[in-house]
Amino acid sequence: MHLTQDVTKSPILQIEHLSILNSQQQPLLQDFHLTLHAGQTVALVGESGSGKSISSLAILGLLPHHLQVTGQIQLHGQNVLQMSQIQLRALRGHQVAMIFQEPMTALNPLHRVEKLIGESLLLQGLSKQQVRQRVIELLVDVGMPEPKQKLKRYPHELSGGQRQRVMIAMALALEPEILIADEPTTALDVLLQAQVLQLLKQLQSKRQMAMILISHDLGLVRRYADDIVVLNQGKIEETGSVQQIFESPQTAYTRELLDHDFGQALLAPNSSLLLELKQLGVRFPIKQGLLNRIKDYVVAVEPLDLSLAEGESIGIVGESGSGKTSLALAIARLVASDGEIVLLGQDLNRCNESLLRPLRRNFQMVFQDPYSSLNPRMNVAQLIAEGLSVFNMSEIDMQQRIEQALQQVELPVSFKLRYPHQLSGGQRQRVALARALVLQPKLLILDEPTSALDRTTQKAIVKLLRDVQHKLQMSYLFISHDLQVVRALCQQVLVLHHAKVVELQPTEQLFSQPQTEYTRQLIQASEY
Repeated sequence: MHLTQDVTKSPILQIEHLSILNSQQQPLLQDFHLTLHAGQTVALVGESGSGKSISSLAILGLLPHHLQVTGQIQLHGQNVLQMSQIQLRALRGHQVAMIFQEPMTALNPLHRVEKLIGESLLLQGLSKQQVRQRVIELLVDVGMPEPKQKLKRYPHELSGGQRQRVMIAMALALEPEILIADEPTTALDVLLQAQVLQLLKQLQSKRQMAMILISHDLGLVRRYADDIVVLNQGKIEETGSVQQIFESPQTAYTRELLDHDFGQALLAPNSSLLLELKQLGVRFPIKQGLLNRIKDYVVAVEPLDLSLAEGESIGIVGESGSGKTSLALAIARLVASDGEIVLLGQDLNRCNESLLRPLRRNFQMVFQDPYSSLNPRMNVAQLIAEGLSVFNMSEIDMQQRIEQALQQVELPVSFKLRYPHQLSGGQRQRVALARALVLQPKLLILDEPTSALDRTTQKAIVKLLRDVQHKLQMSYLFISHDLQVVRALCQQVLVLHHAKVVELQPTEQLFSQPQTEYTRQLIQASEY
């Protein structure tokens, strides 16, 4: 249900003819305009690099000094671009606050929850007792379970959803009029995404707060925004109400963004068994006391059985904490597990490190965030060549393998000399994929490889993975909270909930006849 705006009232924020150039005079944003009223949610959508985040940083006066900025950002009639640093500091938090994409990097890891949320309140002159009371109220507001117990926790002691709630509480501490939410749910599973955005809408309604929602997830935009601004390479493609944009998009670019058809998964192969898990379980010990004795265990994955054929993909889905990543790390022998992991007839759990090392080329893992999994000091050729160091290969053969891997992931050979920071998110993910493919593995374990990418790039990566699978008969274990992506890539889906398997079905059967209420909720949350 979208709010209808009273346009007779003057807007809180009016942006006109905003343009931003870099030091080489290249435009990063051109003639951007936006009008925002109290209680309204405007969504900024577009591919990576389209200008969404830079426009929001401009509103907060957080742009780097070397950028050339022209135009006007009127906040209650005052031009933000002409404000002094003292005025800007007063604006941030009080009038405009921001929630960032990745709470783990935005929250200071050395501070406890009470200090993270309460710091801005202390600076306002509130007593410690008043601050504690207000922090608890804010944690209650953002739906944090057992708020008093969370005050002494550090960010790493919270789940992804709890960290996001802390960041929302920090942003709301000074009761801003405008909240900028920059990809606030990217790293969360579909059920948490819905919870966090529902929470933001409730808080917005309660406080009559305006919101700028930056997202590449158009399903969420459709549910939670009133109006949309579509950006493409720094320019506005079109603007309109959610209904107008979704029902009658005016440009080819917007139609492409709205097209969420990822294509069809390959037919299930009739081939030999590659991987068999027999009663595979993962437990993490809880240690206590001076002698660090094991007191108990946390069960991350209940014992399960699973079979994967050559050339087959199995999707592993479930909310955060359901055991998806623990299962993947166990199969890759990166965490200890019970039971058997039989790959090409050999039980990996019975192999010591020296036996395991030559077998590792048969299974490789691709992680969610290539920016943190790629060494920033190595160029693309060095990154891809890392795994080849175990083979006695000539320099010529090695270069050929690197170039072949780049071609497989549809990157130019000239990218060999680039570094991770010189690549887009989609290009970095292709490099991470090339690094795995260069070893010619039989099995790829992919942990949320598309979740941080915009929809257009996601489609390109999914198509690429399908093509690679078709050509090389490679098998995938594909972990994702995005069921649309899973449907386009996997022949079977395993659903995990609280560390247990709740169902395993052929993909289309799972979508048409889910066996549990939990699976039905996951499917519903992932639909437009």
